[in-house]
Amino acid sequence: MATSWESLLQDEQQLEELARQAVDRALAEGVLLRTSQEPSSSDVVSYAPFTLFPSVVPGALMEQAYAVQMDFNLLVDAVSQNAAFLQQTLSSTIKRDDFTARLFDIHKQVLKEGIAQTVFLGLNRSDYMFQRSANGCPALKQIEINTISASFGGLASRTPAVHRHVLNVLNKTKEAAKILSNNPSKGLAMGIAKAWELYGSANALVLLIAQEKERNIFDQRAIENELLARNIHMIRRRFEDVSAKGSLDQDRRLFLEGQEVAVVYFRDGYMPSQYSVQNWEARLLLERSRAVKCPDIATQLAGTKKVQQELSRVGMLEMLLPDQPEAVARLRATFAGLYSLDMGEEGDRAITEALAAPSRFVLKPQREGGGNNLYGEKMVQALEQLKDSEERASYILMEKIEPEPFWNCLLRPGSPAQVVQCVSELGIFGVYVRQGKTLVMNKHVGHLLRTKAIEHADGGVAAGVAVLDNPYTV
Repeated sequence: MATSWESLLQDEQQLEELARQAVDRALAEGVLLRTSQEPSSSDVVSYAPFTLFPSVVPGALMEQAYAVQMDFNLLVDAVSQNAAFLQQTLSSTIKRDDFTARLFDIHKQVLKEGIAQTVFLGLNRSDYMFQRSANGCPALKQIEINTISASFGGLASRTPAVHRHVLNVLNKTKEAAKILSNNPSKGLAMGIAKAWELYGSANALVLLIAQEKERNIFDQRAIENELLARNIHMIRRRFEDVSAKGSLDQDRRLFLEGQEVAVVYFRDGYMPSQYSVQNWEARLLLERSRAVKCPDIATQLAGTKKVQQELSRVGMLEMLLPDQPEAVARLRATFAGLYSLDMGEEGDRAITEALAAPSRFVLKPQREGGGNNLYGEKMVQALEQLKDSEERASYILMEKIEPEPFWNCLLRPGSPAQVVQCVSELGIFGVYVRQGKTLVMNKHVGHLLRTKAIEHADGGVAAGVAVLDNPYTV
């Protein structure tokens, strides 16, 4: 799938000049991150890493990914409402994985007290790679679905202009016009706005739970700005602020610093290191409240790797989405091989297969945030250690997706332009809003393409491995 600019990757002088132009355009468009030296300040910022050229994506797979997103929204929502399914699916994991167990404890407490929340909001991103096949036709295979803090919807809306600019500089105006417009932040804000409206209190705020050191603040500001354009105000606070100044009234309405909160949008709280004892207490307070959480605790649990693996079992999709055979077929077509490592014959068999052919598998813990998966020799070492221990139940095994590599040029602050063999990962953003049992919104709202050098097995843009990109559909 060669492009008309592939030959330019050999021309070092022209690449350097193009890279300078691209970086300046990225800065002008707001494709920005705070620096790792000053992650809490916007006094000095830099451009977010990106590819010099857009990368080729098969148009049919792009369409397929968009078409299945509303099915994934329905599926996540169905899982989050099925307490028995979550209990059964995570029963072995919570014995061995402390973080999932803590989340599950809050889920149980909220169920026991009775859920005060009546409006539910899902902002998720389903991520895929393109599996190469013997007949030359790549297949769309899901890596994971992110149900909490799905990021880069803001920056992804700023990068199309950069790649159009690069192609226009090269007099490739027809190709430049083919780069899709994309504005996930607008769609994500639309979901938050709908939830805020259904909550029904005109003076209530949206609360974004932020990390103390947040390099990716401009991505979040994009959503905040879209909300402000609708006259909805968002405040940024940390778990510690909720702990110190948050309270519930007798109707379990959430107040922070004396102001009612309609929607809580988590951009923190997806990794164990983000929780102190105080932060866990703050999370429980938020979950007990009437405010719309994005996500509520059940939806965060619905995004765990263990749930992903269980959903691939025969009959599970049919049980969760009854009388929807077309949706089930679309979903199942995107599943890669997923295997349980629970104690017993099935888990033993999966480990034996992985040890016999390690290059075909990935070992995944129940973690978000990138950089957690184990491959190759590291996976073999881990499996040898885990195989006789119940701790193995806190992992799942997944078939390794093998995309066709291609050449592109990666631009990073402080590094020379780097022409390398790459692979891409396509994410589709989904938004749904439910009031009681009625789904009032179910949409796909844009995409994110991230590209990385083939030697980097794992990790995203925030983890410093992948860079932002745009699909050039063929």
